[in-house]
Amino acid sequence: ELSSKMAVFYDLAIGLKKGFKVTKNTPRPKKSRTRGKLYKRTKFVRDLVREVSGYAPYERRLMELLKITRDKRALKFAKARLGGHTRGKKKREEMASLLQKM
Repeated sequence: ELSSKMAVFYDLAIGLKKGFKVTKNTPRPKKSRTRGKLYKRTKFVRDLVREVSGYAPYERRLMELLKITRDKRALKFAKARLGGHTRGKKKREEMASLLQKM
């Protein structure tokens, strides 16, 4: 009963679905969309550099603050050093996960 009342689509030059019927062209995703993606080689190089050079002094202090469970102070410290709340949170989580692995 409902289907008989619904509109039937014709090849008309008016309405929402007007014009020649074509298949939708789906282009490849842009290269700029891959920004921030971690590749295997990049991860390897970063891990190697970290292993050779160790931690920065502010990172060592951050780990000390986390060891004595001063999480809020650690976040404030990381924010001051890195210049933003989100960056500070990310660094604090990174250091906390390193301490758990040790």
